[in-house]
Parts: sequence; structure tokens; C-alpha cells
Amino acid sequence: MSVEHGGGDTRRQSLAERFAWLRDEPEVVIAFLIAVGVAIWGLTDAVDQPVQEATLVVLALIASTLVRSRMRTGAVENELRRALTDSGEALHQVPERLGEVSELLEKSRQAIDQMSVVSLLPGAQVGAELLAAAQHTNTWIFKGGTGAFVRGVTLPECVEHSRVARRRLQVQLEIIDPENPITCEVYARFRQSLLTNRADPWTADRVRREAYATILAASWYARHTDFLTIRVGLSATMSTCRWDMSASRVVVTREDPTAPALLAHQGKLYYAWCETELNASFAQSRKLPVENVLTASLGDEPTVDEVRDVFEMLGLSLDHLDDPEVADLTRRALPPAEPYR
Repeated sequence: MSVEHGGGDTRRQSLAERFAWLRDEPEVVIAFLIAVGVAIWGLTDAVDQPVQEATLVVLALIASTLVRSRMRTGAVENELRRALTDSGEALHQVPERLGEVSELLEKSRQAIDQMSVVSLLPGAQVGAELLAAAQHTNTWIFKGGTGAFVRGVTLPECVEHSRVARRRLQVQLEIIDPENPITCEVYARFRQSLLTNRADPWTADRVRREAYATILAASWYARHTDFLTIRVGLSATMSTCRWDMSASRVVVTREDPTAPALLAHQGKLYYAWCETELNASFAQSRKLPVENVLTASLGDEPTVDEVRDVFEMLGLSLDHLDDPEVADLTRRALPPAEPYR
């Protein structure tokens, strides 16, 4: 019984939907009834006048229906026209909104970039990053072990780019004190603990020679480059890290060339921290009077005697080295030694 009752409801609903137009178009219903009535009346004799009147009434109803339909159509057209106008205005605002979105995204990127104090740099990209840092800088600060890379690559690159750009260059180097036997021994043990598989093992004597070579390279460039101001400080302590700071970025590396490095650009908090640390550390180091060698006799290919004289001017003695050893440190300094050796 419940099924039949549901079927009846469905049929009644279908009929109601089918004749819903009668409620919306009453004029059509009235005109239809009048037409039927006149047709039935037309079976009698006296129907001329009523038929004419009925015809007018039907026509009036039809006209009313057309007017109502036109009014509804006009309303729909106005609504459609208004919608199109609003859509057009919205489309005109799209470029402005896109600009606002782009600006918001850029501000978000800058905020995220500021939050990232330091980024990680793969070891294979360290060399390229240091070369890029040397292209447009007028300053370079280094603190590390013996400075093999800075004397072999960084210093020549900075000098060359500054020469081409005709700008002054200030270099600050802080390396291990070659006259401090304890520091040289500690650093040698540290380097030897790294499994670098080098044919030339790290000893305290080699640490001294490498440090002497960096000092000679700095003196040579200071003597042969008018626009270069270079300062050298000797540290009584060793560090397991190396700092290379240009005007645009700072790169912190380890002695292992394959290890990742830390990179921070100028304006970042870590860059400012490194700058403060490096200047404070250099202030505590033993300064070499590099300005004394500006008038020294130091040729393009320095002789052993010239090298000994330069070190005397710097307050360092090479009396404990024989001539072949002095020639060896000259070879390490000029031409440049192998980076990360």
C-alpha cells in the first residue's frame, strides 16, 4: 500500500509540474476559455456581435500576454547586461589584482629569505662561489689555517678584477703563526687526521712552509700592486673553519674540500656576526708590518736573497731554512699552490 501511495504522489506531482504554466500565464487560460465559449455559442444564430467582442477580448489578452513576456524578457536582458558589465569591470581589475598578488608573493619571498640566516653550499660549488664573490668586491677578509687557497686563487682573482675595474682593494688575512711551534703542531695533527690521501703529509714543518708562502704572496702582491692595501695577522690559535668574506657574501668552509659550506649574503644577520668575529679576532693577532716591503727589492721571480730580506723587514727570520727550503716556499707562493692542497 505504501508503494501505491508513493506512486500516486509521483503522478500528482508530475501533473502539477505539467500545468504549472497555467498559474504563470493566466491570460492564456482566459483567452482559451473565451475562445471555447465563443465557439460553442457560434452554434446558435445570433453570434455576430458577441464573436467580434470576444475576438477583441482574446486579442487584448494575447497582447497583454506578449507585453508581460516582453517585460520579463527585458528584465532578463537587463540582468544579463548588468552581469556582463560587472564581469567586464572584474576583468579590468584582474591585472591590478595580479599586481597585488605578485607584490604579496615578492614580500613573502623576501620575508622567507630574511628568515633564512644562512644557506648550505655543496662542497663542489665552493670554488665557483668564491670566484663569484671576488668579481665585484673591494674588500676581502680571510681567517683560516695556512691560506693556501686564498694565496693561490682568491688573492690573484681579487687583484685582477680590481685592476680591470680600476678600484681600490683592501685585503685582510689572518693565518697561523709559523713561529708558534705548538700551534703548528696542533694544526698538523688536525690536518693529518683528515683522510685526504695526499702524497705530501702534513707536519709542523709543512705548516710553517705553507704559512711562510702565504706571507710571501701577500708581500709580493702588496709590492707590485699600487691599488692594493693588505694586512696580515698571525694567530696563536688554530681553527677548524675558514672564513672568506667579500663585500657581498661570506663563505665558511672546512679543510675538507668535499664538505658542505655555509653561505650568507651581505645584509643577513650571520654576515654581520662573521664580520664582527673576524675583526675582533684580527685585532688580537700579531700584525706584520707589510708596509715595510713596499720599497723592498722583490722581482717578478724573487731570488732567495730577496725573500730573506723581505722576511727580515717583516720581523720574521728564515735563518733556520737553507736556500733550497727558501726556494721551495717561493715556489709554493709564486706561482700559486694547488687549491685545497
